[in-house]
Amino acid sequence: MNAYEPSLSRRAFAGATVAGAAAAAVGLPATDAAASGPGERPFRASRSLGRHSRRPNILFILGDDLGWADLSSYGSTHIRTPHLDRLARQGVRFTDAYAGSATCSPTRFSLYTGRFPGRTKGGLAEPIADRTAGLEPTHPTLASLLRDAGYATALIGKWHAGYLPDYSPTRSGWDEFFGNFGGALEYYSKLGLGGEYDLYEGDAEYQDLRYYTRILTERASEYVGRDHGKPWLLNLNFTTPHWPWIADGDTEESAAVTARIKAGDGRALFHNDGGSLDKYREMVEDLDRSVGRVLDALRRSGQEKDTLVFFASDNGGERFSYNWPLSGNKSSLQEGGIRVPSILRWPARIEGHQVSDLPVYTPDWTATLLEIGGARPHPAYPLDGTSLAGHLLRGADVPERDLFWRVRGERALRRGDWKYYRGKTGRDQLFRLSEDVREQADRATAEPARLAELRTAWETVNGTLLPYPS
Repeated sequence: MNAYEPSLSRRAFAGATVAGAAAAAVGLPATDAAASGPGERPFRASRSLGRHSRRPNILFILGDDLGWADLSSYGSTHIRTPHLDRLARQGVRFTDAYAGSATCSPTRFSLYTGRFPGRTKGGLAEPIADRTAGLEPTHPTLASLLRDAGYATALIGKWHAGYLPDYSPTRSGWDEFFGNFGGALEYYSKLGLGGEYDLYEGDAEYQDLRYYTRILTERASEYVGRDHGKPWLLNLNFTTPHWPWIADGDTEESAAVTARIKAGDGRALFHNDGGSLDKYREMVEDLDRSVGRVLDALRRSGQEKDTLVFFASDNGGERFSYNWPLSGNKSSLQEGGIRVPSILRWPARIEGHQVSDLPVYTPDWTATLLEIGGARPHPAYPLDGTSLAGHLLRGADVPERDLFWRVRGERALRRGDWKYYRGKTGRDQLFRLSEDVREQADRATAEPARLAELRTAWETVNGTLLPYPS
């Protein structure tokens, strides 16, 4: 058995339906068809691909505020994403995948640590907006654990887990960092929410006033093309399509937003007076092209077969996003705020043209990558995610478990097809997602025992987390 081969038992799952293509043919909504695209089959672990492949390189790509249906492979009718669609065809597309939280930095905490954001003080900020909170350098991370297991590690793009001088990727396990510390920046001037310049190489400012997505793409392409001499982890965190709504070439709009930032307008980056559906389309399609360029560099390097590529969004989409048929968006624990497009490709071990409706979320991927990379979690910081390595590589059952979320004013827990949700109205609700993904048919009155059971499960987990500061 290889070091990254799992030993745990997993609960079997039913696999995705294959009625989507027929649904599309008769004119049902595009995202009804997204349950299974043309040529896709329900996921099954490969029996033919080699079990003796080496530990993979790991390229983990995050989009920023990308909605569940913003990719054409997930049902978008007006956004074209051929490179990400090709990635999905070459691997597994997950229809019931979730972010670890409903906003940027808590999800990053759940990825970096493999634990609920509420386990750490910095994870209580939703999201981090000042310099008082961050990921403590003493906390083990995906990067530090893989580095201890022999990986080279780098983070390129948006960190959003604390600011200098106390917090930084290079203090938390990443050998290299190039990117921005904050939650948003203007794409050309690199000015953040407080007017600070926010482009760094390591812990030093780096001057480059070109379009930010171009810079990140170049850096990532250079990194994956290197001769590393050992396996590597690259967290590639794009800021696209996060506001401000500025596409490559929009220099006049960039100058206007930059002028407002410099004049002290603390809301300038939110760009509430800018953007459009067409501008959003430009930004998502630019993200797709950028991912394509990085994947081309990976292919040219000869490492494609032995590199595990994962793509997802950090949370649900914002105001120009296409989330149909989901309700809610970023900041909400309704499906539209936490269900995200997620694609996995590893040619050496996982076959393409597959789709999975297994409920999974961000902390699971941390546990999975650690196991595949031959790294052990720190015993003092137990993971909240479940490793899917055995399921993905050998078809092992995935254990019965709950997916848990908490944000200020909202709570949610998914168990199988059922979701318990309490929004800002304070009313407990119960939905059967297999029949009602839009969360409109509240079954709380019809299923009081089930509601009570899921509410108790949520409260049990919540009792182990840090309380929010008053």
